[in-house]
Amino acid sequence: MRKLTLSVVTLGLAAFGVAVPVTAQAGTGCNSNWNSHGRDGNVRAWSGTDCGGTLLGVTPGNDPNWGDAAGPFQGSDGNAASSVMNSGYLGGKDVVAFYYWTGYDDTAYGCLKPGELYVDDLGRNKFTNNINMNDNIMSHAWVTASACAPGSFIS
Repeated sequence: MRKLTLSVVTLGLAAFGVAVPVTAQAGTGCNSNWNSHGRDGNVRAWSGTDCGGTLLGVTPGNDPNWGDAAGPFQGSDGNAASSVMNSGYLGGKDVVAFYYWTGYDDTAYGCLKPGELYVDDLGRNKFTNNINMNDNIMSHAWVTASACAPGSFIS
């Protein structure tokens, strides 16, 4: 009986140990933002991780240059995002492609599927040119999933 009890306790601790990191990865900031907005048709970006810091922009459209003086993302928004959210409507162009360059230059991008909801720390992701995405986004566009190469999806 002692071996059975020890096995059950060990199994329980192992299961608990696996569950903790998965829960710990998602912070409360992005969860709270998602719960506040849901599927409202927009893409959002923040200067801080976990959808914190300054809200850089919110838009249902595309923006070819996050660093210019036009569009929903402007000026210092370029190369400033540390977390992003895809709360776009499902169907059609429901994936957000974030680009390393302005003008939707597809030589370096990362795609966020609608089912992924958000990326709470872009530091875990790289563009297709292998450059870290944190503080490196200069444009974004809504695309279909088929427009994104295998391995380009971020989470």
